[in-house]
Amino acid sequence: MTPANTTAAEEAAPLTNENFAELLEESFKGSESFEGSVITGTVISIENDAAIIDVGLKSEGRIPLKEFATPGQEPAIAAGDTVDVFVERYEDRDGMVRLSREKARREEAWTELEKAFNATERVNGVIFGRVKGGFIVDLAGAVAFLPGSQVDIRPVRDISPLMGQAQPFQILKMDRARNNIVVSRRAVLEETRAEARSELISNLSEGQILDGVVKNITDYGAFVDLGGVDGLLHVTDIAWRRINHPSEALQIGETVKVQIIRFNSETQRISLGMKQLDADPWEGVAAKYPVDSKFMGRVTNITDYGAFVELEPGVEGLVHVSEMSWTKKNVHPGKIISTSQEVEVMVLDADPEKRRISLGLKQCGDNPWESFMEKFPVGSEIEGEIKNITEFGLFIGLPGDIDGMAHLSDLTWNKTGEEALADFKKGDMVKAKILVVDLEKERVSLGIKQLSDDPFSSGTADLKKGDVVTCTITKVVDNGLEVATSDGVSGFIRKVELSRERSEQRPDRFAAGEKIDAKVIQIDRSGRKLTLSVKALEVEEEKKAMKEYGSSDSGASLGDILGAAIQEKKEASEKAETEKKSTKKPAKKAEESKDEGAKDEKAASEDTAEEKAEAEEKAEAKEDKKAAPKKAAAKKAAPKKPAAKKTAKADDEKAEKKPAAKKTAKKADDAEKKPAAKKAPAKKTKAADKDKADS
Repeated sequence: MTPANTTAAEEAAPLTNENFAELLEESFKGSESFEGSVITGTVISIENDAAIIDVGLKSEGRIPLKEFATPGQEPAIAAGDTVDVFVERYEDRDGMVRLSREKARREEAWTELEKAFNATERVNGVIFGRVKGGFIVDLAGAVAFLPGSQVDIRPVRDISPLMGQAQPFQILKMDRARNNIVVSRRAVLEETRAEARSELISNLSEGQILDGVVKNITDYGAFVDLGGVDGLLHVTDIAWRRINHPSEALQIGETVKVQIIRFNSETQRISLGMKQLDADPWEGVAAKYPVDSKFMGRVTNITDYGAFVELEPGVEGLVHVSEMSWTKKNVHPGKIISTSQEVEVMVLDADPEKRRISLGLKQCGDNPWESFMEKFPVGSEIEGEIKNITEFGLFIGLPGDIDGMAHLSDLTWNKTGEEALADFKKGDMVKAKILVVDLEKERVSLGIKQLSDDPFSSGTADLKKGDVVTCTITKVVDNGLEVATSDGVSGFIRKVELSRERSEQRPDRFAAGEKIDAKVIQIDRSGRKLTLSVKALEVEEEKKAMKEYGSSDSGASLGDILGAAIQEKKEASEKAETEKKSTKKPAKKAEESKDEGAKDEKAASEDTAEEKAEAEEKAEAKEDKKAAPKKAAAKKAAPKKPAAKKTAKADDEKAEKKPAAKKTAKKADDAEKKPAAKKAPAKKTKAADKDKADS
């Protein structure tokens, strides 16, 4: 039966001319047509994290579930769903078909994107990632690059609100071979903005109130989107009160009501304001805050020049640094008060037009300057510590945290200001006299030299112009001599006042420590200057000598006249000394005999006679000497005119020569006197011998 059955089956099977090689080749041709193409498949089941899809081939394919999900969402797929997939390989090493949903979507997207790019149409996408230089955008399966400069019209610091949201983009560049797409959000915004701007601008006007959305916040304000047009809301127009940064009152994405303050149709710039919608708190400020009234306020801001105090929301006043403390000067306001501190202030001035209120902090406390003036009136002495030394004086700390200044000119009577400063050091305790107290300027002027009397005033009290004083040279300078009188008064002799003769007007002729006579020619008590002159003294002495001993008509020189005067004065002094010595001789002893006393009296009478004779001879010689210059002058005047006055130097030489001549004459007189003196004892001896012979 078996063979019979087999034969029957063979007979029943149709006969074909198919070749196995041809069938195999045909199957390979089909696989080549599937690879790299998108086909439709059915989801058979979902196993773990993959979906099993039947695409009508000899085996099914596996696709991960994450490829079915859009960025930021869960995959929505179930068994029985029909999806388009991309065939990567017809058969891998495991005999399975390799499929990809992501590449299928990309192929579909690329096709659609190419059409949109060629037609310059917008495409929708979602920003889902950040890369260097920009962001990643999903364009319905195709991945595109969004540069950072193409995100918005203005730079955006925080892009997180834009991520994960579907937005329109404009394709700037496509390269399918490199799988590269570049998109721009800015181009879409500019295009949209231009359309909305033209429509909105035509309806805008100043004073119009609109609703807007805070688009961006900067240090100087916020940009508000008015529905296609952005306006600037400056930080000073957000509120009447002080706002340091717009983020204190606004947030990005917040809807606000604003008013158009200014609108420039040419530049299309819109300035917005929020505080203009509220009542102006400066209205009636002068009545609410009268001058000299005190109020409590909060410190809102501190600067180098003062502090701002808020009296009420929107109303602030300035406390200048000079109005913060009675005693603390040149101190930063931050060292006196702090931000957010509640302080009591006094209204000094109010100007509602300029929106300014001047406040004072120190006026709410006692004025230490008034109590200081009551306790230490002008002229009283006070002691304090040197707080600071400057180029113009000393600052001395006084009771009540008050500083007084002693100027350079009030440190000492005799030294210069720079020299006087060298005698003081910071921290030294010094005494001073109060000279001036200025309550308005809050200044106290002190004087250290005023503690003692002015040596110039006391030293020049008895001096007057024309007096002759003896000075000591303290310093030799190029333009004269600095001298000091016996009373310690400093004076000055100018170079031209050193001598009558121009050649002798040289300061180097003198040395420090020498004494010199000079005539007072000027006393400046206000400027404390004493001016002296040697030249004036020489002229005065010459006039006196001419008046007493000669005249200008005689023809005698000043040297001749002075020489005779000096000789006469010297002889008179010698005679006075001789008489003085004679009165001081010791008395004779009482034990001597009467005879010897008689002898002595006789001898003395003889000596007196001789002295009288010598005195008569000297008197005759003097008369001859006095007449000699006059005779000589008369002889000279006969043939010639009266001789001109000689120089002071020639007169000095003559004056020096004549005393020498007088010394020679004196020696000759002494030589004559000595033999006469020896004769007197000889007479006494003869008288003694005669007495002996008589006895």
